[in-house]
Amino acid sequence: MISALGSKTMRSTKPALGDVLLWFATALPLMLATLLIATILALQPAHADQTASESGGDKNPLAKLKKDDLAKIATLLASETTSDSCGGKDLMAELQKSDPDKYASIIAAGDKVENGKGIFWKIEKSGLKPSWLLGTMHVSDSRVLTMPKGASEAVAAADAIVVESDEILDDKRAAAALFANPSLTMLTDGSTISQHLSPEDNAKLEAGLKARGIALAAVSRMQPWLISSSFEMTGCEIRRKTAGAKFLDQKLASDAAAEGKQVKGLETLAEQAKAMSDLPITLHLKSLIQTLELGDKINDVNETMTDLYLAGNIGAMIPMLKVIEPDQNISDDDTAVFEQRIILDRNKVMAERAAPILDKGNAFIAVGALHLAGDQGLVALLRKQGFTVTAVN
Repeated sequence: MISALGSKTMRSTKPALGDVLLWFATALPLMLATLLIATILALQPAHADQTASESGGDKNPLAKLKKDDLAKIATLLASETTSDSCGGKDLMAELQKSDPDKYASIIAAGDKVENGKGIFWKIEKSGLKPSWLLGTMHVSDSRVLTMPKGASEAVAAADAIVVESDEILDDKRAAAALFANPSLTMLTDGSTISQHLSPEDNAKLEAGLKARGIALAAVSRMQPWLISSSFEMTGCEIRRKTAGAKFLDQKLASDAAAEGKQVKGLETLAEQAKAMSDLPITLHLKSLIQTLELGDKINDVNETMTDLYLAGNIGAMIPMLKVIEPDQNISDDDTAVFEQRIILDRNKVMAERAAPILDKGNAFIAVGALHLAGDQGLVALLRKQGFTVTAVN
């Protein structure tokens, strides 16, 4: 998803849309897909009727999808092309050796991003206990789960834990929220994905699916963002998810709930999914094709983004993604629409809904890291609300 780098910064760098969508650490479609995996794979589609009966029959949103649709989605999300899918390399480290000038240009571009350094921030206002803001990656990587110095203590002392959506506390509830509207996951207009692709791009999709042992016909009526997500997520992340591992935001919320703390959400999953569905299908298709062309290099991209995240260098992420991927034929208008709907609109909602929580003090907020940076990111928006926001470490 396009980062919250602010309109001026974003339009000067002009990142390829697919570049940002492929980063599962912050990509909204991939976070939504992540929430589906544990539930769908555990549903055992052969027993879907029993699940529907136990959950209220037709009142259960999961029952709106046919059993074979659930099976197809489960197969797609569980498939992978390699057995060692998380063995990626740090492309920045390689670039520093092979092309130090290009490496330096990426670092310089990142340095220009407002609030682009740091993932952990202290929020203060006179008369209130300090609150905290953590930029996250929506993954279960142990390196990410080990939060920056001071964050664990802030979580333990906080009165309320705030995440993007508190529906992530329950995988089944999360999946139900997404399945409540089948059009969010399936093409419901009678078309197939092949009808939206050129013959050349359709062949690329068919080959990519075949490599995973899946026939194109089996997923022909899925939304392109869901198909794309299956190629973006590394195999080891899928295995961790199916084994019950939680991504960082989810773990924070779950641990807090278990301790009896307040857990609040800034959005609903339906609102997040609606943001995705508001985008033209052509943008999703371009992202899908670029992800297919990236292939196994996705492991290197994810490793590089993880290293940048751990270093707190959020501002360098988009410049890096732009360098490692070829440009897409996407207009400035396309980019502006995507940025506005997926990042900037949501930043405003998050900031507005966070304000009354922060006015009580002693809250801990955790949202995707790219929502923090830029002149229209959360750090800047909270400052405009009268809070003092300072990077920690």
